[in-house]
Amino acid sequence: MSEASNNSFFMAIVQSQDVDAAEESLRAIGIDYYRLPSVGGFLGRKNATMIIKTPPDTQDKVVEILKKTCRQRFEYIAVPLESASLTLPTPTPISVGGAIVFGIEADHYEEL
Repeated sequence: MSEASNNSFFMAIVQSQDVDAAEESLRAIGIDYYRLPSVGGFLGRKNATMIIKTPPDTQDKVVEILKKTCRQRFEYIAVPLESASLTLPTPTPISVGGAIVFGIEADHYEEL
């Protein structure tokens, strides 16, 4: 069935540690979403790509939920020191997590 678009979509890439909390919060306010498993980024970690259907009046609420449930954290990776005589790894902090969110306007969509 075809539907006119009064909806926007967000595509959010969420780290696997945060996706359950994000889904629970979206369900609590009645937001429809689809979850696709994905892998990528600098560390090649598992994450989820969420396609979130949002009426215009709930867009800000969805973004706020993603900000609260998808937090950034620091992890350490071992990076060898090039200037050292022995190649000892040095722990280097990197920021991981959070969500990458893309807003998508749809002229048309169909649920088959």
